[in-house]
Amino acid sequence: MIVLAVETATMNGGVALADEDRLIAELRLNVKTTHSERLLPGLDYLLKQADLELGQIDILAVSQGPGSFTGLRVGIALVKGMAFASGGAKKVVAVHTLEAFAWHFPFSHIPVCPLLDARKGELYGGIFLWKGGSFERIVPEAVLSPGKWITMAREVLGQGHDKIILMGEGATIYREEFRSAIGGQALFAPPPLMAPSAANVALVGAQMACKGLFADPETLTPFYIRKSEAELKWQSNS
Repeated sequence: MIVLAVETATMNGGVALADEDRLIAELRLNVKTTHSERLLPGLDYLLKQADLELGQIDILAVSQGPGSFTGLRVGIALVKGMAFASGGAKKVVAVHTLEAFAWHFPFSHIPVCPLLDARKGELYGGIFLWKGGSFERIVPEAVLSPGKWITMAREVLGQGHDKIILMGEGATIYREEFRSAIGGQALFAPPPLMAPSAANVALVGAQMACKGLFADPETLTPFYIRKSEAELKWQSNS
């Protein structure tokens, strides 16, 4: 089973190829071009370097969100297009972005808190804890102010944990606020682990595929958490 994964929840997007027990290849880019400009060339390059053809792909895994509204739409549109073009031969799995992000730190006894910039002074986030071979949500995905995420981190630390791992662009932007509030209990991920990766989407996607947790390409939509600007404007004008 070969999995093609697409991650476009942040500017640091990418694509990856994997099978059940290994990462075949991954391309990650953090550059100022849109996903629509670089995604297809990146995918073509990756397939050529791995000596694979699109017809050999069995599973399409996509980062569903939360994250950049535009980025998520581009990634999901690509995966849906490939699924439709295959006539249903390629199955789709939709992977929650923050859960896959947490997989940078499997086996850790320390809670993991990925945080993405949601704009408007808010952060997408969640807090995960490794239990029984996978991550469990101890704070479900939400969009909250940095101050509220600091409160959430304090509450988790008060439950018997002496450290918490903070990761993502949100952790970078508000690093000093977290340090000021919880001091040395805040552990910040190193730069290579500060962004979601398509390799993790492939990993979680393969696990979901083995369990038969497939998504319907026709009804697949991004997991935004909050409404888009277009929806808010439509509601205010209606």
